[in-house]
Amino acid sequence: MTRHRFEPGKLVAGLVVLGAGLAYGLDAAGQWDLPPFAPLPVLLGGLCLAGLVSALASWSSWSRRHRARISEHTAPPLRDLPMDELRRRYESPPADRGSGAREPRQDRQDREGAG
Repeated sequence: MTRHRFEPGKLVAGLVVLGAGLAYGLDAAGQWDLPPFAPLPVLLGGLCLAGLVSALASWSSWSRRHRARISEHTAPPLRDLPMDELRRRYESPPADRGSGAREPRQDRQDREGAG
């Protein structure tokens, strides 16, 4: 048998119906002398309670999932971005390659002056 989610509303509803059945059973056995309508208000109140418990459990589950979804979409701290490593490489001075390479700005000025 596969496992399933625990649903507290169904547990409460089952216990209420079981209690009403037990009351009617004891009345039929002669242990209790109940009017036939007496367990009905208790049954109705218990089923309303089961509905309330089920709604609260659903709301709690939704709220937990919603908070988890929001925390997944929050931005990471700015110091931990992968772009920082690339920015550091770009801002660092170029390594001297020994080939007499000039900076791009000087090349552009030389071309504009020669043209």
